Amino acid sequence: MSITNNTNIQIFQKQTTMPEIIDCNSQTDNSSLDLTILLPAYNEENAIESLIAEIRNAMAEWSGNWEILVVDDCSSDNTAAKASLSGVRLVKRVENGGSGASRKTGIRESQGKLIAMLDADGSYDPSSLPELLSYFPDYDQVNGARTSEQGTIKFLRVPIKWSIRKLAEIVSGKKIPDLNTGLKIFKRDLMRNYVWAIPDGFSCVTSMTLAFMCNGHSVKYIPVNYRKRIGKSKFHPIHDTLQYFLTVLRIITYFRPLRILAPLAFSLGTIGVLRASYHIFSSPDFGITDSDVILIVAGLMILIAGMLADLIVKQRQS
Repeated sequence: MSITNNTNIQIFQKQTTMPEIIDCNSQTDNSSLDLTILLPAYNEENAIESLIAEIRNAMAEWSGNWEILVVDDCSSDNTAAKASLSGVRLVKRVENGGSGASRKTGIRESQGKLIAMLDADGSYDPSSLPELLSYFPDYDQVNGARTSEQGTIKFLRVPIKWSIRKLAEIVSGKKIPDLNTGLKIFKRDLMRNYVWAIPDGFSCVTSMTLAFMCNGHSVKYIPVNYRKRIGKSKFHPIHDTLQYFLTVLRIITYFRPLRILAPLAFSLGTIGVLRASYHIFSSPDFGITDSDVILIVAGLMILIAGMLADLIVKQRQS
């Protein structure tokens, strides 16, 4: 439902768990746009104007029709005001929901058939956008792979990211140069199928990548320049790292459950069989213990659950 007043501000009450949003400079729906450049922003008043100017310069020679959409996540500074003065389309969230929540709002509100997404802190160079766009429509998602780490707490971020990326590569069966890159372009209608799987926090971009990979959509990586961000980082090392790890496991479990459950079932079953064999030969009078049986049965139950989950996923995908 939408209510329009004389100041050309529309308030949308979504029939979902999303908070109310305000479209501050409503435009007539134009679904024929080729591209929406989405900037999720929270307290980025020092970067937003210069980034918008960079985007316009970078896209000046691009032949398609495009828009810039800024989703302000209830900033407490002048981010929204500066974005509005820059002449872009602005959507304000009434409640702060996190990086992923802003991106999901943007995906729903975007009018372009393609969505280009980059952080509003200026860390990604918009000059890479035309190159990434050149790979469409051959690919479903094209990501910018960072060639250096410019984030805070490098000594902690680099090894943790490497470990989680390797885990994602093993369980997804794909080579992933940059698992949580914030610079990506994808087909809007495909991504809308997976909005339900995107969390509200920083691990949202990881979910977007894995959702495409695990469902057979083509994903391309292109090396891009990564710059030191403008302003203060919102990354929380312990909380966001834990969520990052859990997101990888959760997404793989959603779309390829046997990749997680089969190794777990095999491990428990193998331990149970080895323990039972040892007890039979070393203590024939006592034989198999209760714990041996529990391990074997647990392994079988997890394997059966994984097979059922895999069947459900395949039916849903078909």
